[in-house]
Amino acid sequence: MSDTAATMTGVVLPGNSTVEFQEYAVPEPGHGQVLVRMKASSICGSDIRAIYREHLGKGPEGYQNVIAGHEPCGQVVKAGPGCKRFRPGDRVVIYHISGCGVCDECQHGYMISCRDGSRAAYGWQRDGGHAPYLLAEENTCIRLPDSLSYIDGALCACGFGTAYEALRRMQVSGQDRLLITGMGPVGLAAAMLGRALGASTIIGTDLSDSRLTLATELGLVDVALRADDSALDLVMKMTGGHGCEASIDCSGAAPARLLALQGTRDWGRCAFVGEGGTVSFDVSKYLIHKQITLFGSWVTSLKHMEELVERLDRWGIHPDRTCTVRLPLAEAAKAYELAAGGQTGKVCIVHEE
Repeated sequence: MSDTAATMTGVVLPGNSTVEFQEYAVPEPGHGQVLVRMKASSICGSDIRAIYREHLGKGPEGYQNVIAGHEPCGQVVKAGPGCKRFRPGDRVVIYHISGCGVCDECQHGYMISCRDGSRAAYGWQRDGGHAPYLLAEENTCIRLPDSLSYIDGALCACGFGTAYEALRRMQVSGQDRLLITGMGPVGLAAAMLGRALGASTIIGTDLSDSRLTLATELGLVDVALRADDSALDLVMKMTGGHGCEASIDCSGAAPARLLALQGTRDWGRCAFVGEGGTVSFDVSKYLIHKQITLFGSWVTSLKHMEELVERLDRWGIHPDRTCTVRLPLAEAAKAYELAAGGQTGKVCIVHEE
């Protein structure tokens, strides 16, 4: 293939809050695989929590010293034997987990929940998007409409997909006021999608003034509250003492999880999507007696991610509005440092044309 080099530079995360660059051969697609030229590959909070600062866990969280980046988007440059849908020139978003394909979870499109030993996430157990090229399974690719940018697509690959899945499961609509705790990239995604789904009022909370300011400037929240000791009282006051019909914690922090639960109206729905950490609360007082449905929601399914991309196209909204830092691959160390600082919107590595 004429436009690929014999080798390429990829980003590896050694687990000590640094970035390393290593040289790799440009891969050749095998049966059912496509070679994708990267256009955008964003950084996820899970990359920071479980890989960049230190390597955590085994299985789904076991980083195997591969090329990092599990939010990739690009253009197919070569299709291997047996490919049925995508051809060179096609723009694609990549669902970031390749599962066994035959278990119940994979059959329903939730490769994120595949427990087979062959399960491998891009950027965790197989090479990801922080390199000029990515070798992808064709069955993990989703067509990116021309109306959406490559950064739009990259942000769908995990963050927006995660927010969409939780809001979808809670059936958020115009009947609901929505409380979002944690206005990082996933919280911004939840606000943008909550608005598109019709939420009548959106309240966002965070400890970061810069993130609250960003959410307000982007017009994604109706009210931005600092997540201090007064936050719950203010939420209740704004909702006539009831709380919000739906809430979502996108932070993974115990106080924010508790605030989301406490700020949910009786018979309401609350979702936890922020990874890591713990939370402790009076189960009878805040869950059972309030008749609340609590959702644990992990990423999304292939079908729902494709549905999200189609709806973004139809709604005319762009996730890339939440991307405040765009840097080339050569500045990956700076990109990770800024993402780890927790004061920006989404951070994305934008690959050269």
